[in-house]
Amino acid sequence: MTIGRRLMFALLMLMGAGLGSLALADPLSDLYQAKAIVTGTGETNRELGFRKCLDDVLLRVSGDQRLLSRREMPALRDRAGSFVAEFRYRDRLEGRPVRDEQGTHDRPHDLTCLYKPETVDAVLKSLGSRPWLDKRPKLVVLLGVKNAKGSYVLASDEASGRYMQESLLAAAQLPSLSIAIPPRALLARDKFDFNALQGAGIKDLDTIAITADGDQALAGSLTWSDKDLGWVAEWRLAVKGKVWRWGARGISFDDAFRLAMRGAAQILSGNGQP
Repeated sequence: MTIGRRLMFALLMLMGAGLGSLALADPLSDLYQAKAIVTGTGETNRELGFRKCLDDVLLRVSGDQRLLSRREMPALRDRAGSFVAEFRYRDRLEGRPVRDEQGTHDRPHDLTCLYKPETVDAVLKSLGSRPWLDKRPKLVVLLGVKNAKGSYVLASDEASGRYMQESLLAAAQLPSLSIAIPPRALLARDKFDFNALQGAGIKDLDTIAITADGDQALAGSLTWSDKDLGWVAEWRLAVKGKVWRWGARGISFDDAFRLAMRGAAQILSGNGQP
């Protein structure tokens, strides 16, 4: 495991300590900012970073991933820098000596873009959208995993699922959602295994979610498929009495979790079917 993954996993464990959960900070505190990894601090790569940050901040603020495919987006991306109120860099290799002739030009940097709310809100309005400023619920992810070795429900306090835990937290950051994963003891208490998860009703899922210090459940399954050369992902989320379902086949678990979080944000923000 790389140093970066080790640090992230340590953070996940610290954030879950005492609660058996993985949680993000207040999802609205940094809503109007976005981050991209760029090479060096030159203008060309900065413009590429501005484009990515514009996409990300529109998704974060609105919750609607469909905006990124709107026909107006190419023109908006061409002037992405004009929407940025302030930006800053952080050298991702800070503290390591420069060992090449090009100095810091080729070193990776985090480019953070800060936006004025009124600027982003105006762009959203031009796209026929609006900011999603309601309090965002903390989702308890109840995930059943099935592969050739067997099946299980992901628990927050089992090291064997650390890569999925890391990936889930990373996927939740872009749409600015808070998530939690129940500990093994809670799942065992309710005899909540893979099959029980598939047959559980929304009320049962939400009961577990509340016990796990969340607001509601986001339930899903990942089933490995040799035929599809990847995971078959299925997700469900209940909002105001309606159960929404979405999924995909033949994808990585990283893509499955991005699909889950972006889909959940789209539904919760009132933007319909993912």
